[in-house]
Amino acid sequence: MSGYKFENKAVQWFDDRLPLFTVLRHSTTDYPTPRNLNYWWNFGSLALMMLVIMILTGVFLVMNYTPNAALAFDSVERIMRDVNYGWLIRYMHANGASMFFIVVYIHIFRGLYYGSYKAPREVLWWLGLVIYLLMMATAFMGYVLPWGQMSFWGATVITNLFSAFPVVGDYIVTLLWGGFSVANPTLNRFFSLHYLLPFLIFAVVFLHLVALHTVKSSNPLGIEMKGPQDSIPFHPYYTIKDLYGVGLFLIIYMAFVFFAPNFFGEPDNYIPANPMVTPPHIVPEWYYLPFYAILRSIPNKLAGVIAMFSAILILFFLPWIDSSKVRSAKFRPIFKQVFWIFVLDTIVLGYVGSQPPGGPLVVIGQIATAVYFLFFPFLYLLGKIEKPRALPQSISAAVLKSEKA
Repeated sequence: MSGYKFENKAVQWFDDRLPLFTVLRHSTTDYPTPRNLNYWWNFGSLALMMLVIMILTGVFLVMNYTPNAALAFDSVERIMRDVNYGWLIRYMHANGASMFFIVVYIHIFRGLYYGSYKAPREVLWWLGLVIYLLMMATAFMGYVLPWGQMSFWGATVITNLFSAFPVVGDYIVTLLWGGFSVANPTLNRFFSLHYLLPFLIFAVVFLHLVALHTVKSSNPLGIEMKGPQDSIPFHPYYTIKDLYGVGLFLIIYMAFVFFAPNFFGEPDNYIPANPMVTPPHIVPEWYYLPFYAILRSIPNKLAGVIAMFSAILILFFLPWIDSSKVRSAKFRPIFKQVFWIFVLDTIVLGYVGSQPPGGPLVVIGQIATAVYFLFFPFLYLLGKIEKPRALPQSISAAVLKSEKA
């Protein structure tokens, strides 16, 4: 920590006893940040903002929600109709989940493009993936809480996947259900975990930030800072840049909340859960669709479940799968093209997962699944054979060169 003395005596008195202001100063003004970060680096702060919004709106929703299978659907309707501004809080929460995932997906793909997972940032990358997994679990359990048709049947289908595992599968399903079918004990379990996990996410986010401040931010060039000339303080330069991004993002977010609040939702979820009536097409939320497509593309249930989980777990090994010494795709012309093929393939998988199975979509899904998994061994080989462009001597040299140009 710096030995900075605050001019305000009251602030200095408090800081001597609890160095909160020193920590804040160290994390902003004293924290050296690469001077060439672009707007793709805004999405980390946007993700933190969305986490705070989701926790706050969730706390207010819990005050009026009833976690009981006989009352849950009606309690959500009461929030929408009778609670003051309940409709606003619920739409902010429901659409906030989609906005949160959009921000995080962009954040992850940015990390892939610029090689932010490479040494010494492996643990930083791992913590980000842990946050992503916790988000998926939290969002799934939250989707069940309205207790509509898609909530009920989505919970039934997804939890049944664990039965594919030999020996322990049925025990896992029974533990998740709290009985022998999706019912009131299931709803209570999911409600409890949905309320708890966001605070666990917040704790992992704190570790993520500690790791970030330890190894420092990556940058579009993928080279390390070599001195004070390569860095600028986070505040005021990047706080202003982040606030600009927050303003643009809130315009988009609130446009969905006020003008298209059900854009990401399913109409069937406005029908109370009925175990006797199966919806014609059971589909998870859009942020699960690529993995759902991978699951469906493999005829064997156990192999499909393993492939679905492997599609995420393989990302933990990415720092070692990518054998290139160069981080950023700016200097890797072949990898840049492969990266965009991978992004397109993920979008194709998402579309396939959103459609009823059958016809040519089955073959397309299988091809897209193969392309997804072939990306990783190809990435290893590419690091051995690709000839990257020459890296600049330093961040400041590249910045000054671009300014002259």
